[in-house]
Amino acid sequence: MSQPSRAEIMRQFVPASPLVAHLGIELVELGGDVAVLRLPYRPELATLGETVHGGAIAALLDTAGMAAAWSDDEVPENLGGATVSMTVNYAAAATAVDLLARATVVRRGRSLCFCEVAVTAPDGRVIAHGSMVHRYG
Repeated sequence: MSQPSRAEIMRQFVPASPLVAHLGIELVELGGDVAVLRLPYRPELATLGETVHGGAIAALLDTAGMAAAWSDDEVPENLGGATVSMTVNYAAAATAVDLLARATVVRRGRSLCFCEVAVTAPDGRVIAHGSMVHRYG
């Protein structure tokens, strides 16, 4: 029996992660060094009024970057990994809208993977942009 690839593991991980489930993040697309995740708007994600909290947006960005890092067909030696660094630049407020994060691998090394992530509103407006570095366990 063959071992699962990183992408196969990630397809199982995203819906099973307690925090991801709590936030309501959904995996939309995964493969070819790209991951697309959706954060459906819920009033519980607001910071004030109907403005989505920056922490929820950062969690979406981080999760999308991790998913992109694990979007290849490599069979991992172990299931460990962690975010080494992450930057988030907020460009606009997200008010009562679902958000989409598209993460792309910029460089994949043996132990580190560098990703760029854009978080957009349904009308295409950039809400946040950032980068993250993921370390394989």
